[in-house]
Amino acid sequence: MEYHIANGPVAVPQPARDTQVPAGCGHSGCEEPLGLPSGFPSTLYSKLAWKGSIFKNEDSYVCQLTDEDIAEIKSTLEKFKALELDGDLVNVENFSLPTLAAKLSGVGQELHNGKGFSVIRGIKPSDFSVEELTMVWLGIQAHVVDQRGRQDHKGNILVHIIADNSSADMMGHHRHSTSSISFHNEEAGDCVGWLTRTTPASGGRCIISSAYHVYNVLAAYRPDMIRTLAKSDWPFAIPKFQCRPVVFYHNSKLIMNFGRTPLLGNTTHPRPSSLPQVNERQREALDAIEAIAQATQLEITMQAGDMHFINNMAVLHRREGFINGATGREKRHLVRMRLRSSDLGWDIPEELRSDWQDAFESTATKAWHLEPMPGDAFPLRKYTN
Repeated sequence: MEYHIANGPVAVPQPARDTQVPAGCGHSGCEEPLGLPSGFPSTLYSKLAWKGSIFKNEDSYVCQLTDEDIAEIKSTLEKFKALELDGDLVNVENFSLPTLAAKLSGVGQELHNGKGFSVIRGIKPSDFSVEELTMVWLGIQAHVVDQRGRQDHKGNILVHIIADNSSADMMGHHRHSTSSISFHNEEAGDCVGWLTRTTPASGGRCIISSAYHVYNVLAAYRPDMIRTLAKSDWPFAIPKFQCRPVVFYHNSKLIMNFGRTPLLGNTTHPRPSSLPQVNERQREALDAIEAIAQATQLEITMQAGDMHFINNMAVLHRREGFINGATGREKRHLVRMRLRSSDLGWDIPEELRSDWQDAFESTATKAWHLEPMPGDAFPLRKYTN
């Protein structure tokens, strides 16, 4: 069967039968293709269900800062610096933006109740020191969403996405590779934001796709795949071993949360044979998500100073491969954050709450680094059993 879209047909495979469920996840035996799980809608009618082809120009998703906006940001930055506070204390009170605040609050609304993504453009990194640029990034971010999450067991809040060829392990990690990566969600965080400090000589565009649209296609053509994705027998192995669904329909909202590496492993981190393996039907569902997402994706050209925000539960993201240049200004460098809004944040399904608690627990250790740290300061995650 083929699903036809503006970019051409996408093959949606017919259901496979007699596929074994992974051992070790509380289920055994065979599954038969069935319809949608109980309570899951046949169609999601939402602004979050979009195809990339509907965005004819960047004006529909870029929040362009004006000269007046930049002037207000710079004035506020000087006032914040005069307070002599640590940068991690930036908030809407001490980084007040009286005129710009409403526009940034609108970005937060767009993330949660609109199309699920936005780009804030107009900051020139060359106008600021690294420390100042980080303060501006945190100040603007605070007006969009107010909670910042830890991204690893070291408590890093700011994670630097850069190419690193110092070892095979580093080159094989998505964070430090120059290769393209498949569609995925971050493990925790209602939203993900990243500041583009510098861009590569070529490639490296941000590519996003609507998980809501992927759902609608599968619900129409392969509802049995939705049932597969909603089962609690997916053997995730990073950051800890856990069997849970890939998709949830929770409080009238679709939530998708997965990555291929935690389920399949990769060359650098092959999945241990002692852990349960995904079955044929599950792999087929992952491939279908990737195919539909790629066919309906939106490619966003990144500029230095861009601040990207996406709804991490409703929007999938990936990266195309890239080539760095010889100078620092031609090397791709993003500063990523995991975020949550105390006002607009969605209710989190029980199976995901421990990861959210690890990220956003206020008393946990937090670390802030303005620059990438060598060695194990940003540790590569290992499979846990």
